[in-house]
Amino acid sequence: MRKEQHPRSWNEIKTNDSWAIFKIMGEFVNGFEKMSQIGPCVSIFGSARTRPENKYYMLAEKIAKSIVEAGYGVITGGGPGIMEAGNKGAHLGGGTSVGLNIELPFEQHDNPYIDSDKSLDFDYFFVRKVMFVKYSQGFVVMPGGFGTLDELFEAITLIQTNKIEKFPIILVGTDFWIGILDWIKTTLLERFHNISAKDLDLIHLVDSEEEVIEILDNFYKESGFSPNF
Repeated sequence: MRKEQHPRSWNEIKTNDSWAIFKIMGEFVNGFEKMSQIGPCVSIFGSARTRPENKYYMLAEKIAKSIVEAGYGVITGGGPGIMEAGNKGAHLGGGTSVGLNIELPFEQHDNPYIDSDKSLDFDYFFVRKVMFVKYSQGFVVMPGGFGTLDELFEAITLIQTNKIEKFPIILVGTDFWIGILDWIKTTLLERFHNISAKDLDLIHLVDSEEEVIEILDNFYKESGFSPNF
């Protein structure tokens, strides 16, 4: 016979919330201590569902390898799909390969290409996103789902509102991104005037690893490339 479950009392909820503060603090402290040692890095985002035979998996691997060969490290969400491709490319290129893993009921598990001392696990998405933004000097965004879009628009918003320094946001895959970029231009900008035209200058649309490296190198020459301590 199934045991009846009673809703938690308000006092139980308040007590659990209070103790959660210490867990959140612990994730921040551990993240700051480890991430402050990694040096200049670029984050690669994309779908956990992308298979190794997919052209974007293979392209993400090439991009990551080119990034580390150009002297930068790579940060991913630490899981399968595009994240695995990013860490694999960084690993094959002999560069820094960081994984910021999140505990999820599906899809997510550590990939084997993360440096053993640069793998971090998080329970809280918002703590993990702070690590991405604080310790990345560029975002490479491959095709993905809601999580990828969340990370993309969070970065754009923080740069747009001057909460963080400006860094390049590079969308890879014209066939995937062109629809949403057209909607941003025609609907958000031209029809409803909810953004400024200069906000679109934050975004670069490319299709090759050579274009990614060119954008990153140009940014390095113009503004310097160093960890956001």
